[in-house]
Amino acid sequence: MSGDIMQDNIFDSFQKGVRDGLPIALGYLSVSFAFGMTAVSQGIPLETAVLISLTNVTSAGQFAGLQLIVMNASYIEMAMTQLIINLRYALMSLALSQKLDHKMSTFDRCIIAFGNTDEIFAVASRHTQIGKHYMWGLMGLPIFCWTIGTFFGGFASSILPLGVRDALGIAIYGMFIAIILPPAKVMRSVRIVLMIAIVCSCIFASMEHIWAIGSGFSIIICTLLSAALGAWLFPIEEVKK
Repeated sequence: MSGDIMQDNIFDSFQKGVRDGLPIALGYLSVSFAFGMTAVSQGIPLETAVLISLTNVTSAGQFAGLQLIVMNASYIEMAMTQLIINLRYALMSLALSQKLDHKMSTFDRCIIAFGNTDEIFAVASRHTQIGKHYMWGLMGLPIFCWTIGTFFGGFASSILPLGVRDALGIAIYGMFIAIILPPAKVMRSVRIVLMIAIVCSCIFASMEHIWAIGSGFSIIICTLLSAALGAWLFPIEEVKK
């Protein structure tokens, strides 16, 4: 239900934010558990994995960054990869800023921008106006669960049998498939862009013995190329006011 979520009643606004964020938090537990397992199994210390989740809160960015860290990729490669993968957050923050209380300070806006993930943005954008206390409630529990899930996943990775760890390690791939398949079934444009990205990725994988290129740069090239071709093949018509 959309409406104004301002700060007339601090406790009520915060409590509503927590209630709206509960389903997000539960979903984050499973994904961050997989990240914690993957990170620790690849040699990242548990406390470092937890710190990464606490300061990043981005599934795709963290998994891509983890792969680059393990491969000793350059800082430039890592920075460019994160820029491409997480660029959407800047656009979402710009959109959400139009709904925030105009009295909100720059510091509060920066805090909200830090926790503005895909799911939090989707819930917050349903409202016409939003106060900071509602956003704190909406963000707080998901960020906590994202962090604690990483801890439990990393801890479990050190005590579970190898077969169980390998089985749980495919959870992240299941998550990405679950994200991609629903829109791909409905939209032809998504299916074609997805196939372009797969073909580009396969080409780079087959050429790695001929032309060595870092996995980070290959992700950047595949992303930009498939997105550019998708924008060219399926342009979105401007809505005339």
